[in-house]
Amino acid sequence: MNSKIKIKESDIHTHIRARMQQRGISIEEIEAAINKGWNAEDAVEGTVGMVFVFPYNAQWEGKLFEEKEVSVYYKYKGRQFILLTAK
Repeated sequence: MNSKIKIKESDIHTHIRARMQQRGISIEEIEAAINKGWNAEDAVEGTVGMVFVFPYNAQWEGKLFEEKEVSVYYKYKGRQFILLTAK
């Protein structure tokens, strides 16, 4: 897809929002993963998965990480964009 996907608040279901908070993922990171990332090999048929690695250099659950990998899974139902999850 040539046009950039822009995530709206309405695209984020409460379940996904909870996972984003739990996993430390922002809307901007989801957009970057979708628009700049590469295909996730573990995406199931009918689902698009995109992965992007961000510089992080911070502690997460007591361990220092130089990078942060974000994987985003979504699909289209007709022309409707459906965000499934982010990890």
